[in-house]
Amino acid sequence: MDTAGELKHVWVRRQLQDLVATMLRPGDALLGERQLEEQFGVSRITVRRAISDLVQDGALVRIKGKGTFVSHGLVRSTLHLASFNEDMRAAGFEPSTRVINASTAEPPAAAAAEHLGLAAGEAAYQVRRLRLANGAPVSVDESWLPPGPLPGLLSEDLTGSLYRVLAASGHPVQHVEQTVEAAAAPEETAALLDIEPGAPVLLFRRRSFTGKDDPGTPIEYAVSTYRSDRYQVSMRLALG
Repeated sequence: MDTAGELKHVWVRRQLQDLVATMLRPGDALLGERQLEEQFGVSRITVRRAISDLVQDGALVRIKGKGTFVSHGLVRSTLHLASFNEDMRAAGFEPSTRVINASTAEPPAAAAAEHLGLAAGEAAYQVRRLRLANGAPVSVDESWLPPGPLPGLLSEDLTGSLYRVLAASGHPVQHVEQTVEAAAAPEETAALLDIEPGAPVLLFRRRSFTGKDDPGTPIEYAVSTYRSDRYQVSMRLALG
């Protein structure tokens, strides 16, 4: 191992951390690698290693074809049942929500209609929202809910926690079945998340249930698209 090279890499990383903390704001562009190489008097490889470390830590984010920018922050969430607002506050971020659409429509996905027990052509509530942390877009959430048990849903304040609205209506979410997969952002979603179309995202599909019986009564089908550079899922495993 080249000890001197390792020390240079650590030193450059610290210089960049200080630069991000004192001189730059979230969304600001970092100087190019050649400029940093000249400024710090180190090799291009050393600069790239330092930047890669900070990208991995969530302090910087690379955008293909544009450069490297100061991150708005990386939210690390453990796998557990919690609302977006609870997740963000637990991670030290201030959550906010912009309602994109709240209406009655026929679910385009068969999985949503099947989960909610809807007949062919039957409509449900569609609630589509942009979720933000410290003012920066993190996810686009699309929820489908049955109108029958939730007659006044669309008149509620949907900029807060939807789980709280469901609980106040007498239908608290008791458990969920959730999957997550890597995907490419479609054009409309990419525009809302302020990323390039086709950029990598995390796609969560969630089936929510209410009631104490097992498995309970279906109350929501949701698809959430998260920016993969601002959201990270972690889990703790134990051998039995």
